[in-house]
Amino acid sequence: MEKISYKLEVFEGPMDLLLHLISKHKLNIYDIPIVTLVEQYIDYVRRMQEEDLYVASDFLEMAARLVYLKSVSLLPVYTEAQELKEELQGELIEYRDMKLMAEKLSENTDGFNSFVREQEKIDIDQTYKRLHDPQELFAAYVSAAGRKMRQMPPPIEAFREIVVKKVVSVGSRISKIFSKFSKRGTKTKFNTLFDDAQSRSEIVATFLALLELTKSKKLKVLGDGDETQIELLDESYSEISEEWN
Repeated sequence: MEKISYKLEVFEGPMDLLLHLISKHKLNIYDIPIVTLVEQYIDYVRRMQEEDLYVASDFLEMAARLVYLKSVSLLPVYTEAQELKEELQGELIEYRDMKLMAEKLSENTDGFNSFVREQEKIDIDQTYKRLHDPQELFAAYVSAAGRKMRQMPPPIEAFREIVVKKVVSVGSRISKIFSKFSKRGTKTKFNTLFDDAQSRSEIVATFLALLELTKSKKLKVLGDGDETQIELLDESYSEISEEWN
């Protein structure tokens, strides 16, 4: 017996197929009988597979969605089923309206899907006519020059002060400190030891020298604050000075 063959219609997507089934079986789109729709849809997808036709993933995804909707609708409490049904119904109505509108637009275009107009030559005046305030131009120049300078390496003058700066040794400041005292037991104010310091290096070296002499018990710190005094306890300092030079 010769096998009966038939040609399946081609649909743009699962929504197109669902609308076809609703129309073919005269179902109410506003009150879809889910069980009937699911059976018709699954049957059509199965026939597509039997005919070795390519079944797009969105058709299979819709099939799974319909089967799930059918399953939850059989439960005693079918609140979720009603929500899913209303969601599907809204999508179908929206798709139907868009399809009808597309057909009407297609009729108005007389079969043409696009319109092409010949290119027109447009004369463009490239003369810069805007007027700027001088301060605005100056600010723009400073901003542009600043960005350019940030991309360049620092000039040699920026390193000159660092390179030529004199290194002050702690040993030299030890000698300066001892020159402030005339003999053992002599006292002097703490601040006076920094009077001849002319640079940050000299100030730091002087402070380190005071710490070393205090640690070696050559000097003694008396009092605190502005009244702090330094007393000479031992006049021998040459070995310490040589160590720090």
